[in-house]
Order: sequence, then structure tokens, then C-alpha cells
Amino acid sequence: MEFLCSQVELLAPNVICTVLAVREEGHVEPLAAPSMPPEFSSAIRGAPIGPKAGSCGTAAWRGEPVEVSDISSDPLWDDYRALAQSFGLAACWSTPVFTSEGRVGATFALYYREPRPVLPVHRAMVESCVQLCQIALRHDEHERRIERLAYYDSTTGLPNRSLLADRAHQAVQMALHRGNTGALLLLNLDRFRSVNETVGYSGGDALLKELARRMLAQVRPTDTLARLGGDEFALVLPDCSPIEAQQCAARLQQAVQAPITLPQGERLDLSAGVGISMFPSDGEDFESLLGRAELALMDAKRSGPANTRYFYSAMNEALDMRLRIEAGLRRALQEQSFELHYQPKLRLRDSALYGVEALLRWTDPELGPMAPDRFVPVAEEAGLINAVDRWALSAACAQLAAWRAQGLTGLSMAINISPPLIRQENVAGLIDGLLQRHGLEAGDLTLELTERLMLEDDEHAREQMHRLDAMGVQLSLDDFGTGYSSLSYLRRLPVRELKLDRSFVNDLEHDADNRSLAIAILSIGKSLGLPVVAEGVETEGQRRILLDAGCPFAQGWLFARAMPAHELAAWIDAQDPQSRTQA
Repeated sequence: MEFLCSQVELLAPNVICTVLAVREEGHVEPLAAPSMPPEFSSAIRGAPIGPKAGSCGTAAWRGEPVEVSDISSDPLWDDYRALAQSFGLAACWSTPVFTSEGRVGATFALYYREPRPVLPVHRAMVESCVQLCQIALRHDEHERRIERLAYYDSTTGLPNRSLLADRAHQAVQMALHRGNTGALLLLNLDRFRSVNETVGYSGGDALLKELARRMLAQVRPTDTLARLGGDEFALVLPDCSPIEAQQCAARLQQAVQAPITLPQGERLDLSAGVGISMFPSDGEDFESLLGRAELALMDAKRSGPANTRYFYSAMNEALDMRLRIEAGLRRALQEQSFELHYQPKLRLRDSALYGVEALLRWTDPELGPMAPDRFVPVAEEAGLINAVDRWALSAACAQLAAWRAQGLTGLSMAINISPPLIRQENVAGLIDGLLQRHGLEAGDLTLELTERLMLEDDEHAREQMHRLDAMGVQLSLDDFGTGYSSLSYLRRLPVRELKLDRSFVNDLEHDADNRSLAIAILSIGKSLGLPVVAEGVETEGQRRILLDAGCPFAQGWLFARAMPAHELAAWIDAQDPQSRTQA
């Protein structure tokens, strides 16, 4: 097209030649305009065709040549006159170029800089050029048709196996170059043969198209979803972790499982199994990855409908364990079978008790004792953590009230709450209700929050923190120093205590750098007027270093482990037989 326009302009120096593509959606896109200012082409890009759309848009609309000898007065140019005149264009003759299907695929136009009719010699040139444009368009259509047949599935329009293999090769090479991971997911519909027998092959094709549309809505623009044939789909996920691959598989399965009503009126409920292989660890070529995803899919199918399996047995075990933990958490919430253990918090200079921290404990009947760092992330991913936190807050307040009734006074209760609870719920209202129910003061409670929450700048969480502070509930920053270098949130948010993470305490006696960091954190707390509680103190040497550095409070196994409520009461009595007051 560029060549044709240039040749016409060589033969007719006073002419400006352009070619516009006419898209099926009904708008124009510049294809060639070697002498036209780029600003003009940009201005008309995407303009709709129509009955009054200049010379080219109207020619495309009518399917016949449109000659305008004076743009300044012709009504076809009413909407574009100012644009044309700003570039010195005074007349335009546009001729449609038809595709092999009879649709206008382009327009070939001559512009003049003065009002004038088209010269006969120019008509002869354009007639020849239009024929050449038609040949070029039909050749392009033919090439695109071949490409679609070679690389795309005719039923769904998705990439086929050949294109998927090429995209997978590119993704693997990029992963090797960048040192990251990706995934290949293989998805197979459960009992699709019976669907075909029920609704016929045309109904089956309509179903596959709808499923392709739904699944495409669940993937990123950088991912490649393909149909391999029959009821089998595959997805290449560049730059993707195993957990993200599992989450994507879950989204695809949910998309498949949503009820489908076919054009004939049949309603279908489907499910799908998914096998996952990771690259480059499971393979560095498409065939290896596909074969291993097939093995994983077979394992998923053996386990029943709507299952997902990784190729690595270790990953399978991890996924199975996560599902078992989630099921156990749901049972524990229903049966209220969590426990709280309590660890004393002491003043370092005289080992006087000033509070306790409530720590969540869970023993599952099948899995046995589960550490919080194993089940809390699962609770967060499964959307159960808010319910767990609400239970823990209620149980901690009830226990503090019970101790008060037994004559144990002067204790404060600290308890961790997760970011989702304070981001999503009315924590201040929840705490206020618990305090009133159990006859406690706001100053009796300390809520421990994470640095991650502080840095998220969530408006609801911020508002909740300020409400809690106004009530008199103390907010403590847990694991301080492990997450971020910015400390601006300490000035903006109502933090009243810092917890020195146990990772800084562990090597105090043997690591000078670690000791320097711990001392720096203690200095930050002192300069801001925030008391610091050192976690995980296990040796006398650690206690002595912290005391010398000015750390006011500590907790850890050197003083006492976390223990059930009745053991803590006995521990307090053993430390100070006069600790109880008359209830």
C-alpha cells in the first residue's frame, strides 16, 4: 500500500494518496499515507464509517466511489471539515476496495490542496491501483486464514496445540533467563462424553465455546489458554508460583462449574479436573511439561471429579495437607475446639509480671498438634481467619474476667489479631461489646498488629485503630523490624508498644550485627516514647544484654513458656503467693 501511494504521488505530484483499512467493527484505520501529516492520520484513526463521514467513511458506508470537489461546502465533510482544512486539504475522491467476501475492506483516496474535480488520468491510475489493492487484501485474507487454520481451534477460536507449544517454549526460555517459575495447566471436563450423547455434537460445540469464553475471563493477558482437542484445554502461565497456579486452577474450575444453559434450553452442571506441571523444575520443553501435567491430571481424575493435582508428589502432599487443615479448621470453629495458652510478660529490671500474651493453640483429632505458622496462613487463604480471631478475642476476655473473679488482679491481656479482621470488620465495636460483657476496662487489653497492616494504608483499618486508641485499648506492633524500613507510620498511627522480634534476640550473644540492630530498635522505641517488649528470650546472656541496652520488658522461655490458663494461675502463685486479692 505504501508503495502504491508513493508511485501515484510520483506520477501526480499535486496529489496526496492514502489507503484506509475498514475494520469489520465499522471504523477506519490508516494503512498507508506517505505524504499525509501523521497528525491527520492519528486524528481519523478509529473514526466510524457512515452516511456523512467525509469521502472515505462515506465510500465505505455506501460501497461506491465518493467524489467531493470542494470540502469547504460539501455536507459529507461537515464533521471533518475543520480537520481537513487545518491540513490544507480542499478536495477528495475515495474509492472502496472490496474483499473476497464482498465487504469493503479498504478505501483508496486522492486528496487535492485546491477545489477541483478528478482528472481522467487520475481516474485511470486509481482504477489500476484499486485492483492491486484488492489483490493485496485478498492475499492478506488468505494468509490470515492459513494462520487461523494452523494455529487456532476452529470451534472455540482459542490457540491450538501448535501455538500453545510455541508460547510454552517462549515462557520456559524467559523463566530460565529470569530465574523465575511458570506453570502448565491441563484441564479436562468430567463426563463430557455423556454431555455429547445428551445434547448432540452441535450442543457440545456450543458448550465448548461458552466454556472457552468463561475461562478466558479468568486468565491474565500474558497467559495462553488453548484447546488441545475434544474436552481438553491447556493453559500456560508465565511468571507463576505453585500457589498461584493452584489458585488459577480453582478459578477455572469455578467457571466450569457454574450452570450452563445451551441455546436449545438444556441446563448443564459440569466439573473439571486439573493437572499442573511447573517449569523449569518439571521440564524445559513443552512435551515434557505436557506429559507430566497429564500424569498429574490422571491422578486428579482418580481422586474423583473437580480435583487438582501437581506433578510433584511433594506438591500433591502439600495441597492435600492444606485441604485437610482447612477442613479441620472448619470443624474446630464449629466445635469451638481451639485453645488459648498464655505467656507471661515481665519487667526486666525486677522480673515483675505486668501482663500476659494469649497465644492460639489447636490440636486436630486427625492431624495432631498444629503450629500457628501452619494453620493461620490456611485460615487466611480460606477466609476463616476472622472467625478464628473473633473466637480468640472472646475467649481471652472471658479468661481475663475469670482470673479477676479468682482474685488475680493487675494483669493485662495481649492478643494478636490478623490484618483481614481489622480491614474488614468493626473491631472497635466488637471489643467494646466484649469489654462490657465481661466487666473489663479498655486498658486491660492490648491488640498486637503486624507491620504489614501498618504499611497497607487501608482507610477502614486506620479508622478502626484510631477508634480503639480513643477507647483506651493499647495497640502493639508485633515482630517490629522484620518487614519494612519506613517508620513514618509510627508517627501517623496510634501505636503504643513495640515488640522486638525473636529473630533479633536469637543471636544477641554471638552476632555483633544482630546486637547492633536490636539496640537500634530499642533506641527507636525510647526516642518515640514507646516501650519495647523483647520476644523469645531464652538465655541469661540475652536477658543481660537486653537489660544493659535499656529494654524494659521481655517474654520467653527463660521466664516461662506459654501455658494453659490453670497452669498460669499456679505459676503466678508460685512466683508471688501474695499476688491474689480477695475476690
